Amino acid sequence: MYEVRWHGRGGQGVVTSSELLALAALREGKHVYHAPEFGPERRGAPVRAYTRISTHPIELHSSIYTPDAVVVIDPSLQSEVQSVTHGLREGGLLVVNASTPHEGIVEAAKKLKAGLWFVDAYSIAMEVFGRPFYNTPMLGAFVKASGLVSINTVLDVVAERFGKESKLAESNVQAVRKAYETVRRL
Repeated sequence: MYEVRWHGRGGQGVVTSSELLALAALREGKHVYHAPEFGPERRGAPVRAYTRISTHPIELHSSIYTPDAVVVIDPSLQSEVQSVTHGLREGGLLVVNASTPHEGIVEAAKKLKAGLWFVDAYSIAMEVFGRPFYNTPMLGAFVKASGLVSINTVLDVVAERFGKESKLAESNVQAVRKAYETVRRL
């Protein structure tokens, strides 16, 4: 079983990213579990989401405490190193929204022997949407970094979720693809 914990803030699409990953894995014949976790429902409040993916049925329905991967959608959360890296398995994967990763994140990744990948999802979002919508760029970055599901499956799921032939679907597909192509490993 592969476990992913997503970190962001309300209104950034954290839950949507987790759901889209789960739908892509499901489409590829895997078993999935997806769940959000948040406090007061308001924009800007801390939000986490969880995705479990397995080749076997999943009977564990709880938060993820020792993730294989952590995706940090909100760039300001990089400075909350303890919070976002808590429980990350040694040798795990850390994917952050940053043009340059925060030194605390870099040190935490080294200490955990984790793969650290980063992408400037802000610039991608501003170019594609004209607004800071980070969720689909970060999904694209995670897919490239993890290789957990096929990029083509993700693009199909994203297009369907946002209305196939719509401008919104087209923009989100473009954002996923651009992040997939530009994410880098430190």
